Amino acid sequence: MKKFYNRIAETALLPFLSVIMAFVISGLLIVFSDAAVLKVIGSPSKFIKVASSTFMNAYIALFQGAFFDPHLTQGHTLLQGFYPLSETIVTATPLILAGLSVSLAFQSGLFNIGAQGQFIFGAIGASYVGFHYTFSPIVHVTLALLTGIVLASLWGGFVGLLKARTGAHEVIVTIMMNYIAGFFILWILKTKSFLRPRRIDPLAPNIKPSAELPHLLGSTMRLHAGILIALLAAVFVWWLLNKTTIGFQFRAVGANASAAKTAGISVGVTTMLTMTIAGALAGLGGAVHVLGNQYALTSDIAGSFGFDAITVALLGRAKPRGTVMAALLFGALRTGGRTMEANTSTPLDIVLVIQALIVLFIASPALVRFIFRIKNLQSQGTLASKGWNG
Repeated sequence: MKKFYNRIAETALLPFLSVIMAFVISGLLIVFSDAAVLKVIGSPSKFIKVASSTFMNAYIALFQGAFFDPHLTQGHTLLQGFYPLSETIVTATPLILAGLSVSLAFQSGLFNIGAQGQFIFGAIGASYVGFHYTFSPIVHVTLALLTGIVLASLWGGFVGLLKARTGAHEVIVTIMMNYIAGFFILWILKTKSFLRPRRIDPLAPNIKPSAELPHLLGSTMRLHAGILIALLAAVFVWWLLNKTTIGFQFRAVGANASAAKTAGISVGVTTMLTMTIAGALAGLGGAVHVLGNQYALTSDIAGSFGFDAITVALLGRAKPRGTVMAALLFGALRTGGRTMEANTSTPLDIVLVIQALIVLFIASPALVRFIFRIKNLQSQGTLASKGWNG
């Protein structure tokens, strides 16, 4: 019973408390950076009233912008009020896939910092097939997704090859390859094959309608089938890691590469396969982002998805379910932050502060236990206790 409690606390309670602490501290920053609050700081009663109002209004706006806005239901159906939730899911969808890429690598003891570059190559492949060819919708979408997956898996697999054959550290290699991917997309968008006709700025043609992922809730909402693909990918990663021999080898190498080698597991092959699949997942995120949301390849198509994926994987404890939940949280912060800024003049940068604090507390479980007086917990299944090896 005690072991079960420890496991629940490590996998659910500590992340939950970390998120709560991040919101509370960020709320205090919102309060003490507000001019109206500082104006009445000399009067305790007025200060408490204004401060609490500022605190609540900011987070109410954040909630309305991320999940449900009752104002949107006026003159429309109740479903329209959930438009912010649909935007949260749209934002989280590529982040789920990129996060799964990083999480899978963590489970094998690898640090896939290259999800950004893999994401870019997935977007490039999907975009090219999307605007250059014409097929029936199902065939077109499938081919576009597969092209993005193949290109990104080759890009990620190359890192695994270098590490397996030369011992090159994957962190350094993936960081450098992110730069290569970033400059490569700038170059390719200026070529005749990708540059939109009669344009000089780096912008590819729009993908054809047959390559677009279908919307799930009609044309008034941007929620598309990409979320179903992302959830299926999460199930696949869970199945791969927990129900297959390959997944066992991934986890064995991640736990102790020397012991795995002694047991007859090829560490080099496992490393190459891990990075290939990780690249495929991140590339699928880029492909879904293009086909379901952006519809045209741009130089900043990846945004910060590849780097945010590292944070998402950390918050999700490198587990598929946790990664999905963490990506949804970060999607909510992104979409809700814009509404919070518009309605309360709270700087959008506060969202970055919340994200940073979440990572700080997740990476310091001992601090969270000390603050909340949680005792006698053993760090089972945490990245901190296993050196991120899963």
